[in-house]
Amino acid sequence: MKLTVVGGGSTYTPELVDGFARLRDTLPVEELVLVDPAAERLDLVGGLARRILAKQGHPGRVVITADLHAAVDGADAVLLQLRVGGQAAREQDETWPLECGCVGQETTGAGGLAKALRTVPVVLDIAERVRRASPHAWIIDFTNPVGIVTRALLQAGHKAVGLCNVAIGLQRKFAAHLGVSPAEVYLDHVGLNHLTWETGVRLGGPEGEEVLPRLLAEHGDAIAADLRLPRPLLDRLGVVPSYYLRYYYAHDEVVGELRTKPSRAAEVAAMEKQLLEMYGDPALDEKPELLAKRGGAYYSEAAVDLAAALLGGAGSPYQVVNTLNNGTLPFLPDDAVVEVQAAVGAKGAAPLPVPRLDPLYAGLIANVTAYEDLALQAALKGGRDRVFRALLAHPLIGQYAYADTLTDRLIAHNREHLPWA
Repeated sequence: MKLTVVGGGSTYTPELVDGFARLRDTLPVEELVLVDPAAERLDLVGGLARRILAKQGHPGRVVITADLHAAVDGADAVLLQLRVGGQAAREQDETWPLECGCVGQETTGAGGLAKALRTVPVVLDIAERVRRASPHAWIIDFTNPVGIVTRALLQAGHKAVGLCNVAIGLQRKFAAHLGVSPAEVYLDHVGLNHLTWETGVRLGGPEGEEVLPRLLAEHGDAIAADLRLPRPLLDRLGVVPSYYLRYYYAHDEVVGELRTKPSRAAEVAAMEKQLLEMYGDPALDEKPELLAKRGGAYYSEAAVDLAAALLGGAGSPYQVVNTLNNGTLPFLPDDAVVEVQAAVGAKGAAPLPVPRLDPLYAGLIANVTAYEDLALQAALKGGRDRVFRALLAHPLIGQYAYADTLTDRLIAHNREHLPWA
């Protein structure tokens, strides 16, 4: 089996390689290709990848290259984890929206739109090359904003599934609270990427015992602290929102916080510099503890599980993924991309039925889906007016004066990545 990672020079990659090594029975990778234009980073990450596999006795071969065609030719699966513009672009995404009193964040609001505009054309070009070189290959998208990028891939007819680590992170935390193995915890997870709620937590599978009320009653304080939301809010909702809902439920509070501290991008850039220095140590043969602070917890387990299921291996039959709505949420278009539990196999991901959603959640999902549709049109066709319309539609912006100003700043900060600008 050949698996290719586009963006293989990312500091995330050793987390992924560690998963391949530990879960070799689930996903028997024979050739792992890391492709990235950043040669120096790729050398460091590739060297550590080889040492991790060797230490754990994995027989797989690691190949590093800047040649995308060679990397994807003959691949069974291609995992996308790229960042167009690097941490410097992320720094901008997290900064200029704050000047207008709006959240500065790389996956939602104005910053998220900027990332989508930079990313969608690049991902579609890569996917086209994958289709020509390896038409049978599955594309697994971990590149943010996952919902918009996955929708672009699926609308273009690619064999693609979107992946996020929010659900698996909550599953692991809930399992620890309940004193059970993660495999026993099934989430009624529903929404859009980075806009989800756990409306149920079951033991043993879709028909298992409902334990969410007990989980909130006994561990609500810890869950609320982890989400940085007040415990009374969780009690009133009776569900567990993802931590990204804090940008909506406590927008002004978050803006105030972000204005008083260094950006997350600056923190990550410093961490990445330190990680790359570590990766260059020939004695290092395991992922360092510092990597856990970089983000992407349990990314490797989720990626291995999904790839194994898509390639006919031993992956879990039910997984939380990003895929076409196709009536799952009847208030959304069929071609919207939702993040829900799905039955995953060699034919792809088929969403499982979702009970009727409370309007409190359905309304916000519908609103953000409309924004994502407009964002995708802006990414595909360009133009100031399309950017403005997407920003005006976003519930974190919504005022024409803000949308106008943010449009100008988005274009000014991203001109080198926007051919139409």
